Amino acid sequence: MENKTNLTSVLDQLIEKHIAFACWFNPMDNLLGIVVGNSFDVKILDRFDQLNGEAGFVFAPFRITDKYPVILLKPAIYLEDFNSAEQLDFSNIEPFSSDTIADDHSIISTKEEYLRTIEETVAAIRGGELSKVIISRQIPINRPDRSLGSIFFQLHDETPNAFTYLVNLPSAGMWMGATPEVLLKSEGRFFETVSLAGTQVRKYDSDDYFWNTKDIEEQAFISRYMLELFHSFDIHKYRTTGPETLESGKVAHLKTSFFFAAEKIENCLGNFVAELHPTPAVCGLPKNLADEFIREKERHHRKYYTGYLGPWKLNQQVNLFVNLRCMEITNNEFILYAGGGITSKSVPEREWDETNQKAKTLLAVINTEPE
Repeated sequence: MENKTNLTSVLDQLIEKHIAFACWFNPMDNLLGIVVGNSFDVKILDRFDQLNGEAGFVFAPFRITDKYPVILLKPAIYLEDFNSAEQLDFSNIEPFSSDTIADDHSIISTKEEYLRTIEETVAAIRGGELSKVIISRQIPINRPDRSLGSIFFQLHDETPNAFTYLVNLPSAGMWMGATPEVLLKSEGRFFETVSLAGTQVRKYDSDDYFWNTKDIEEQAFISRYMLELFHSFDIHKYRTTGPETLESGKVAHLKTSFFFAAEKIENCLGNFVAELHPTPAVCGLPKNLADEFIREKERHHRKYYTGYLGPWKLNQQVNLFVNLRCMEITNNEFILYAGGGITSKSVPEREWDETNQKAKTLLAVINTEPE
């Protein structure tokens, strides 16, 4: 890759000129992918299954609303290996209007408010039909006077085994993140999807991880959900790996991967993703009840946090990730999003600590200058 300074400058220029783009690094890969499009290359979708037959970079919300739709950026320019500024001529690309972006302010929950919400959630799970709910919060940070392109490259360097991305899109605005969680990924003649849950502080001096009952139970909920979904799409043969520990950024998770034949869903891919998302890893179980509970308890709108994103049928490949370890970038703030899976065994103070640990992946690059 060319000197990152030159590529950083290109990304910063795209942002300054309000040009729609998405760039990303796949896990354990130093090839920088990028899609750039005109304002008319941006498709706004109001259903997840409308992705059937489409190709581009998709940026989807947790919950579709008029304000936060599914965004598909079709490529006027697509580079799988963007490594030189000379590769990208965007002089004739039509920018989008910055009026299409809502520059919302963050909603801060105090520690006491968050702990109270977790207590209420645990009580609801113990006394009702819910088995798991994800409760999140926003963590606002004053936006530093630094190049967003340089922060993005530093984020990739710090989290090489995550899907790191930077997008600038109408309706959504600017987002950046480093997510470890695959939603749906092409693997030759197979697809991969992942059950990911449970969190603990990453160990740098040992690979011995011990997982408690709450984490194992939380991850098992999601694995069972995957199997029910497979059955509904007539997927009866599949291969699994795990559960195993996945390290990402400052934390580690429990992960099980599922592999199944692509032919089972290749003609209804959008429908499969529409049923798959949101998974219990970001919503809860049962999904409808968990979603209602989240609407009631979370004071902020999740927007594109816990949605999904990635290349969609570009060169016939699908590479979607759940939008975790992410932040929304406004004129004045970096709004970090972090949450945790609440079960009957959750301890409120530990859940607060977990959100702080998850935020450290981004805080580490926001608050430090690159070497």
